[in-house]
Amino acid sequence: MIYFVDIDDTVCTYETNNRSYPNAIPIVENLEKINKLYDQGHTIIYWTARGSVTGIDWTDITHKQLTKWGAKFHEIRMRKPEYDFFICDKAVNSKDFFKNVGGQS
Repeated sequence: MIYFVDIDDTVCTYETNNRSYPNAIPIVENLEKINKLYDQGHTIIYWTARGSVTGIDWTDITHKQLTKWGAKFHEIRMRKPEYDFFICDKAVNSKDFFKNVGGQS
């Protein structure tokens, strides 16, 4: 299976409401669940909206963060569209995924 995984407020969080990407704090238990999917042979693609509105290229810092946090992945994709709602038959809310599914295949 191919998993697209958001980054901000999915595998990392912030001490304040101001998303200062360099100050992101990893959510270790969520990263471990995604890493388990990777270890089971699933394809993991992190897809983020970082820079979609501002045009700032956050690729380098994002790659360094995920690597520092021990995230296993096949690819990082930037410029996910900014949106308030994503409606899709395959979409799963990250809180539900990590709470109910727990990263099981």
